[in-house]
Amino acid sequence: MKKLSFLAIACAAVIFAACGNKQKAENASEAESEKSFEQEQIEASIKMHMDSIAAEITRLGQFPFLAEGENGLTLTKEEKQVKPDYLLDATAADQTATLAEKYRMLSALSVDKKVAALYEMPTADYEKAIAKLAADVNDPSFKVLDDASNIFETSQTLYDAMEENGRINYFWQLASAALVEQLYVMSQNTDKFLGVFDDQAATNVTFRIIVILDAVNRLAQYDPETQPLAEALAPLEVLDATSVDQLKTQLVTAQKDINNARTVLFK
Repeated sequence: MKKLSFLAIACAAVIFAACGNKQKAENASEAESEKSFEQEQIEASIKMHMDSIAAEITRLGQFPFLAEGENGLTLTKEEKQVKPDYLLDATAADQTATLAEKYRMLSALSVDKKVAALYEMPTADYEKAIAKLAADVNDPSFKVLDDASNIFETSQTLYDAMEENGRINYFWQLASAALVEQLYVMSQNTDKFLGVFDDQAATNVTFRIIVILDAVNRLAQYDPETQPLAEALAPLEVLDATSVDQLKTQLVTAQKDINNARTVLFK
């Protein structure tokens, strides 16, 4: 009888333990489900914000000195004879290792190719380097571009494609690199490159810095590869011009910060 009583108690203990484990599992599952829901809400909120920022960048358009046609920059024959010595060499593409570095270099070289073309410099090496980098990153989003060498324009079409292909974080690598390289180029000859700016275009430069910084600061909390962008761009907050004259002055005074950002992004 005692043996039967012992077995009954043992069975009851096993059943109780099983029920307890089941309850714990259910609680853990509920907690995980709640966490997943909260994470989804956070991600949805971030995505909505990023979508809004990307739309703003597209609305701003590109810096006027790289625009094509009558609104773009026109150099005289004499000016074209003085070739810029501050552009990135196409061979810099060979020094890139990570995917983020390749995206950034791809964007920067596409800016410098446009500047080289302004001065009627050879661009074949840039085209080869850009093509190789595009092949290295192997991003199907680039299929929406008519010309990969214009990738620095970071259009809404490209954003949508990169979002669809799960490459959205790298869109901000492209946008940040294009911003820094264009600021650097403009700082080398403010009188010439800002000659096609009006006050609205100067204000747009300020706003572009603000929105890109907003994007990378948010992403840096979740994506380690974005952290260098946030740190490199932070000092550029001093550029808050609302007129061409202010922008000219600020580009000169902030040249050290611009150079440092360029070094970080394209080292």
